[in-house]
Amino acid sequence: MGPIHDEFGWDYTQISAATLMWGVLGAMLAPVYGGFCDRFGVRRVGILSMLAFILVFASFYFVPDWLPGWYMWWAALGLVAIGSTPVTWSRAVAMWFDRHRGLALGIMLLGTSATAMFVPHFVNFAINLGGWRAAFPAATVFALFLAMPFIIAWFREPRPEERPATLEQAADGDVVGLSLRQAMHGRQFWILLVSTLLISFSYGGAHIHMAQMVELHGFTAGDAATVMSCVALGILIGRLGIGFLFDRFWAPGVAFPAMLLPAIACYLLMGTSTSFSLILFGGFLIGVAAGTETDIVAFMTARYFGLRHYGRIYGFLYAPFGIGSAISPMLYGYVRDTTGSYDLMLTVAIVLFAIGGAALLALGRYPDREQLARLDV
Repeated sequence: MGPIHDEFGWDYTQISAATLMWGVLGAMLAPVYGGFCDRFGVRRVGILSMLAFILVFASFYFVPDWLPGWYMWWAALGLVAIGSTPVTWSRAVAMWFDRHRGLALGIMLLGTSATAMFVPHFVNFAINLGGWRAAFPAATVFALFLAMPFIIAWFREPRPEERPATLEQAADGDVVGLSLRQAMHGRQFWILLVSTLLISFSYGGAHIHMAQMVELHGFTAGDAATVMSCVALGILIGRLGIGFLFDRFWAPGVAFPAMLLPAIACYLLMGTSTSFSLILFGGFLIGVAAGTETDIVAFMTARYFGLRHYGRIYGFLYAPFGIGSAISPMLYGYVRDTTGSYDLMLTVAIVLFAIGGAALLALGRYPDREQLARLDV
């Protein structure tokens, strides 16, 4: 955001508002893409969406010095990118695994955290060579040459005979699960939706503005890239650790204390902190929140609602994640523009992390497979 601000003169609120375009569009389309996965299979959706994402994201190199054009590019990304997110990947993984599903989902999502450890440095290198525009096509190199070959070679759902024997199957041979309408009639659906919205509202802006927070403390862009790598390490450890614990303990009881960690991070990232080590630790804890939140929605959708209509239900529950993550950066930017620091927004985030995590404790016991089979439509 810094180089864009310097070149175009747009303030941080205007730059951050672009995330609202792709976030809201993506959130609205997440149930649609999830439904496509349920109907046409994840392989077709994943390949086409990833290809479209690569083309659109790389084309950001040509963004004009025109604020509506900046927003139009992000809106185009919102139209195509949601199919290259966990909305697609998690359905396949949830159907391949049952007993160790939490860990499998955590491993599935490691790609984002593993690459994020070095992508900030790689992008920073690209910016130094070719300006901020070079960052966009440079970042798509990983999607084009790493993700796409793996998707084309191996990504698919299991055939009925390949599914885990512990998965309950309906009379028609499909897996059991609630319909979207049935899921929406239960309190668990709305608890997950509200919790996801609150947590993503707190997290989204903290992640997007992390580099600016670091530089606002007087550190360099290279230091900011190091902190972003530390955020990625937190995502990696959060996803593996939380997934492992979800398989062994009641997931809401694990998620609540995990959501208190980023509340501590927000305090460490406030303007009063002058220690780079504390800022690094705060970035790490913010990363843990990101790793935990994505796992929460993916895992609990399968445990509470079953797999027959997993894509569509998960899409609806992923929507508030997209909306919260899209609105949040704009508000963080507004607070920065009007007060000169992020402290006010970080204080609000502390409260929201705690409330969002505590709400999960009201989800109650998992439904057993017989209950899901009786309700299956």
